Amino acid sequence: MKNKVNEIRISYKEKISISKSPAIKSSADAGKLLFETWDKNTIAIQESFKVLLLNNSNKVKGVYELSKGGITGTLVDIRILFAVILKSVSVAVILSHCHPSGKLQPSEADKQLTDKIKNAAAFFDVKVLDHLIIVPNGEYYSFADNGIL
Repeated sequence: MKNKVNEIRISYKEKISISKSPAIKSSADAGKLLFETWDKNTIAIQESFKVLLLNNSNKVKGVYELSKGGITGTLVDIRILFAVILKSVSVAVILSHCHPSGKLQPSEADKQLTDKIKNAAAFFDVKVLDHLIIVPNGEYYSFADNGIL
């Protein structure tokens, strides 16, 4: 009798040709695109975390919402984050989360999480290009533009 085990299958399906995807050339490009993906009915109510997945030409492969949290925080499971990054065969990412309060400054926890993800990403040769904090009016704070990435 053969041992029965679960089969693991990994896939990534493009619904839009990558050649038709926008290229991210600046934090403004990323901020605009990411803000468009946020549910305007909840961005001012609860924090959520998303990752913008990019290919080697900084073309957008997709946006993945990793978590939704409460009023003042959301849980980011780095193992799930990297499962998504690796499954999509992305070589660069832009991290993002919203601050329902409208406060654009990163917290110490935001900085620590970014460093932790950046260090893990280096192990997989994945570039963390930026981390954006998006607020309900569409403004954003860029870790890269402010020299803290």
